[in-house]
Amino acid sequence: MQYIITLLNDSRRWTAVLLATFIIGSGWIWASMAPADGTTGGLVPSPREGFPAPDFTLDTLDGGQMTLSDLRGKVVMINLWTSWCPPCRAEMPAIDNVYRANKERGLEVLAVNSTFQDSEADAAAFAQELGLSFPILLDRDGAVSRRYQLRALPTTFFIDRQGIIRAVVPGGPMSESLIQSKIEDLLSQ
Repeated sequence: MQYIITLLNDSRRWTAVLLATFIIGSGWIWASMAPADGTTGGLVPSPREGFPAPDFTLDTLDGGQMTLSDLRGKVVMINLWTSWCPPCRAEMPAIDNVYRANKERGLEVLAVNSTFQDSEADAAAFAQELGLSFPILLDRDGAVSRRYQLRALPTTFFIDRQGIIRAVVPGGPMSESLIQSKIEDLLSQ
């Protein structure tokens, strides 16, 4: 009987040792798979505060192209919107006022129209009617809206000079004073 109890205790001990070895080994393998240079290794970072803003290139309403990473060194405000969205319409004049007042200080506004839910003609009419002075980008296939996990219109991302998301404001409309305060924090860094 003593032999069976010793065997069971040894069996439990070996199971615990094997389990601990498996857990430690799995953690070591997982950690060693991370790139040594600190990059994401091809993984797309989550679009949340403190994370790098996912890069993208989109066509602009005026026929050009813009790439987010080309704006490194500037404070960037990305606003995802549609022409049929009442809060989008309400906050655009405030965004334009803040842009005009701060573009010489290094502010860039990218107004990303969710064209897959809208139309280019409506986006163009909207921008012209409001006299918007910042670039209008066209998310025709919804790729940027998906990468930025768009859940509400409008949604605005405030990105610092290093390309890190510092604030996210889902929904709206935002007041001019709120926009200016978020921008001011980033411009003064």
